[in-house]
Amino acid sequence: MSIYEQLKEKFARGEWAGYTRKMIFSELGIQSQSEKSMLGRILAELQLHGVVFYIDGKYQTPSSAGFIEGTLRGNERGFAFFTPTDGKTPDLFIPNKSLHGALHKDRVLAVKVESERGSSDEGEVVKILERGVTSLCGTYFKERDFGFVRPDDKNYFVDIYVPFKRANGAKSRDKVLVDIYKFPENGSPEGQVKEILGRQFDLKSEELSIIKSYGYKEIFPNSVVKEVGKIDDEVTDEQAFGREDFTNRLIVTIDGEDSRDFDDAVEVWKNADGNYMLGVHIADVSEYVKKGSPLDKEALSRSTSVYFPDRVIPMLPKELSNGICSLNEGVRRLTLSCIMEINGDGDVVDKRITHSVIKSAKRMTYAEVQGIIEGKEEYLGKYPKITPMILEMRELQKILTKKRDKRGSVDLDVRESHVYLDNGKIVVEPRKSAEAYKIIEEFMVAANECVAEYAFYLEAPFIYRVHGKPLPEKAKAFAEFASMIGLSVKWKPEEVRPSDFSALLLKLKGEPIFPVVNKIMLRSMQKAKYSPENDGHFGLSSKCYCHFTSPIRRYPDLVVHRVLKLIIDGQFGELIDLYGDFVDEAARISSENERRADEAERAVDDLYKAYYMRDYIGEEFNGVISGVTTNGIYSELENTVEGFTPIELLPRGNYVFDEKTYSLVSAKRRFTLGDRVRVGVAGVDEAAKRVELVILEKY
Repeated sequence: MSIYEQLKEKFARGEWAGYTRKMIFSELGIQSQSEKSMLGRILAELQLHGVVFYIDGKYQTPSSAGFIEGTLRGNERGFAFFTPTDGKTPDLFIPNKSLHGALHKDRVLAVKVESERGSSDEGEVVKILERGVTSLCGTYFKERDFGFVRPDDKNYFVDIYVPFKRANGAKSRDKVLVDIYKFPENGSPEGQVKEILGRQFDLKSEELSIIKSYGYKEIFPNSVVKEVGKIDDEVTDEQAFGREDFTNRLIVTIDGEDSRDFDDAVEVWKNADGNYMLGVHIADVSEYVKKGSPLDKEALSRSTSVYFPDRVIPMLPKELSNGICSLNEGVRRLTLSCIMEINGDGDVVDKRITHSVIKSAKRMTYAEVQGIIEGKEEYLGKYPKITPMILEMRELQKILTKKRDKRGSVDLDVRESHVYLDNGKIVVEPRKSAEAYKIIEEFMVAANECVAEYAFYLEAPFIYRVHGKPLPEKAKAFAEFASMIGLSVKWKPEEVRPSDFSALLLKLKGEPIFPVVNKIMLRSMQKAKYSPENDGHFGLSSKCYCHFTSPIRRYPDLVVHRVLKLIIDGQFGELIDLYGDFVDEAARISSENERRADEAERAVDDLYKAYYMRDYIGEEFNGVISGVTTNGIYSELENTVEGFTPIELLPRGNYVFDEKTYSLVSAKRRFTLGDRVRVGVAGVDEAAKRVELVILEKY
């Protein structure tokens, strides 16, 4: 072991924390001047990398010096919030003067300090460990002697200086992708234009800028393209050998009209005991995406498909996602099947998971299934063989929903947007919810639970989908709000159960206050994530849950399939070797990429909504107050578009923000979360992707 590594290890273990240089010389037996000089250079290098700090004549480790490692989240006003890596230490506020050149997303060491106002939640950056942003998208502007790029992400609050020789032909107000190559101690970062995306405020250019800023690429690497080119586009007899043959069964896919890939198919029938038999058949993507291959590495780096109004950035190339891995009608496909026997109470009394091959009998749409459920003749006559099974599916769905409601599953009624293009025209509308959707939802939940329990009781390495219960402080804040509006809350914040939340929602169903409580309840809950540990799923009130049903578009599902197949084949030794540690890494990366995809999808949806509303400037709409801040009010329109009314555009008054009741209050008026309002569209801020509203009246 080199002296550098030796010193690094000693400090990492904290053994030499607080040592002087003389003490280190003594420990290593160093006496000659040349050895002392060499060690001095090594110590200087350790300081450069943030391993040690020289404070008051002693070498301190970050922990012994009281430094905390974490990541910065910038704000357009020039300050930042510091989130510690340990996930336990509270966040710190970092004013601009204390950033010392650190920027949005940088990984840094910070120290807690007492602010001038006496606050204890303030910090100061002491070391930049790693730059979080080295390329970004923005708008190029040309000045007399230089150019600069103003980042689209307002949290990155400084402009990027671009010398003319590095502008790559960009013109003023071009949308560009810029690489940052230098971070001066004082002054703006320096960069060069890598790609010109189009003109500012052009919808496609703005969308591409968002997509690129999140690091998404539509083109797959050559190594992946070559690998995919070697995969058969039909299932061979050799591949089907040894699998259960379900090709003659009445199995259907049920998806949206515009769906292109189909990774789940279902069937239902009743057995001799009168119980329901539910077959959930999932595309066996793991047969084609082998662990460690270029295709697998690329799939992990993406982790999920990302959906935008006009395109999809897929996890897998279309040759797989739309081809051999898609359960297209009338063709053989390899699957992994979960066959469940379910009694009249919704209990799974028997199950088995097996390798299989199927042939989808029909590609059904939600609209067609809904038509059958509603008894519309055009659909009943069109699908005489499938109709009886659809009606049995509906029966089973009702039973499963009733059981889930009984155990306290939290059914948050959150209105989702459906943003898409219809012959080039933007359409924004609430996403439809009908019985047909519920059928597939319940069947997938049932399969996911069965698969998770199967792996859990075998103690296999696995990726679970977990949803922790609300943190006590968040549950307490929600309970205080509920009590304030007259609701009886008997549960303790640290002991809240899913059934407590679901009972509250059920009590308020149909009441005007329901959307308010629904929204604040959602804010009090943690985000679901992937984990190698089974911590249960609070929202579903499920003790054991995973994602098994979408391996075409989610990497954790793909890992789950690989684990299941090794279990089925009895290869437990290989299972531990291959996935004992890997599930931890895959869960972490997948959770991070899921959050990134959610943010990117929301950003593009906001862009489309803003451009959509440009045609309605000056028109009036009904809305509901969906957010209240010190700066103004957010209102959600009936078409799901959300707009903002700054406090200066509210009816005249001296408004004070009441955070306990989520209200802005003046002497004459009160605007509260959930209030119904009539608004006018005052304008659209394309740069901020925000619709500007004026509140005309409450009703």
